[in-house]
Amino acid sequence: MSQTTALSVRALRAEDEQAWRRLWTGYLDFYESSVSDAVYTSTFARLLGDDPRDYNALVAELDGRVVGLTHYLFHRHAWKVEEVCYLQDLYADPDVRGMGVGRALIEGVYAAADSHGAPAVYWLTQEFNDTARRLYDRIGVLTPFIKYQRP
Repeated sequence: MSQTTALSVRALRAEDEQAWRRLWTGYLDFYESSVSDAVYTSTFARLLGDDPRDYNALVAELDGRVVGLTHYLFHRHAWKVEEVCYLQDLYADPDVRGMGVGRALIEGVYAAADSHGAPAVYWLTQEFNDTARRLYDRIGVLTPFIKYQRP
């Protein structure tokens, strides 16, 4: 990163909706998925709401331009007194990858979890997502769990 490049992470704001939609669409496209406009609308409203059961969002700005996002959720855990943090979505614009955006967003979630008193942060990725896994191997610990879901 050059000395003129300023990377920052902050909470999602209402005026970020267009940039957020663009980024989340990129994320969904990467996973060959899509959602209806109603889901975009409800998800964005929930991200800005004050219901503690809803997701939270952080965005990364590079020189004032929103270039990355992450969604995360606090929830109860049967094996802990404290809540834990699930990092669901993480995405950076392809043109800024390798510039620390993903790391900064994950560290932002770590800081939010610490502030919330959540001792654990976890996330999932696809086995073949090699680019992301190179970062995750440096900033997290790979577990032996395998995910199953209802057909």
